[in-house]
Amino acid sequence: MLNLQIKTVPDDQQRYNTVGDYYVDESGKRVFVVSDMHDWRYELLTGVHELVEGALCRQRGITGEQIDAFDFAYQAARPEGDVSEPGDSTEAPYYHEHQFANKVEKMLADELGVDWEDYCRVVDTLMKNTEAGK
Repeated sequence: MLNLQIKTVPDDQQRYNTVGDYYVDESGKRVFVVSDMHDWRYELLTGVHELVEGALCRQRGITGEQIDAFDFAYQAARPEGDVSEPGDSTEAPYYHEHQFANKVEKMLADELGVDWEDYCRVVDTLMKNTEAGK
């Protein structure tokens, strides 16, 4: 049985410097957390990306512990000013799943009339604004 929650939070409430995250909480619910981007479409795009990536990881046996270990290490080693996503690293245990989720996200953006470059600028701005605080 699916037990999912997708929620938008202020960017400074993310577990690390990201605009989208997911984990299983203590009750077993899969929680998808998206940073507030002041445009529901942007938040939906990030939420769908996380949902697709998370589903593919679950199907392929890539655990939350593996993802978190990689993401937190990536964050700790991130050079100042770097806004790259951990999932874009070929070393990420979920690299292929992340790349597929990017494709779905871009197709949905097109259908929603979202300019991909504008969306990416908002994401990058959030990443730059919070890098020192996380």
